Amino acid sequence: MTRYLSQTSPSELDPDDAGVRLLCFPYAGGGASAYRRWQRGLDVHAAGAQVLPVQLPGREGRMTEPRFTDLAALVADLDEQLDAELEHPHVFYGHSMGALIAYALTARRQLRGAPLPLALALSSYRAPHLPAPKIADPGASDEELVAGLAALGGIPRVILDHPDFLAALLPIARDDLLLCTASVGADADSIRVPLHLFVGARDRLVSVPEVVAWRRHAGRGCEVRVMPGGHFFMRAHEDGFLRELAAVIRQYAYAPVLAGALSA
Repeated sequence: MTRYLSQTSPSELDPDDAGVRLLCFPYAGGGASAYRRWQRGLDVHAAGAQVLPVQLPGREGRMTEPRFTDLAALVADLDEQLDAELEHPHVFYGHSMGALIAYALTARRQLRGAPLPLALALSSYRAPHLPAPKIADPGASDEELVAGLAALGGIPRVILDHPDFLAALLPIARDDLLLCTASVGADADSIRVPLHLFVGARDRLVSVPEVVAWRRHAGRGCEVRVMPGGHFFMRAHEDGFLRELAAVIRQYAYAPVLAGALSA
């Protein structure tokens, strides 16, 4: 397994029956630990997926590595490093910045004819032809940036209450916000995989119509689910969201079996 991927916790399923791989891309300022409880949660809802959080450089276990601030460079590295892993049936999930990364990686792989995800599950990000969501100006003070992130529920209380933790988070958040300003080729061909989109009903950063606008990029169908909560509904209402996500993943549960039968 590459340095980008880590397994959250052992699945209760037999590895041979684990179904599709669910690669989870982090939101701005976040890391792989955001998905540490997802394996057991999806097992409870019988999703039949192996949860593989994507750990980007410059955070958590990769803190000493330089961070990417250029989306194209990050996606190129992900494409190269994950290429062998993505031969297996998989679904991409991304929240906010993670949705942008998952989409851009899929677009790159589609352009070069590489195996694509069975589906994209994307939450809390505007359609790529729309301006990127703006949390704070690039030159905002630390106080302004903290206020913007806190208003969205993006900083856990334990970090807000510890200045050392907050000081470590802010450079990561600033670099990630730079990454989110990139163009992703909004006028390119539609993505040839189904899109499953989620948005919080009270999201202050991304509106329901801005998520519905992803249909412009859907070449294989698109559905939108409005969830209770704000921008970080997937954390505030985790069990309810995992129930909905499991329902999406179950639609692709037999893909590994079919792939094996076709290759036999």
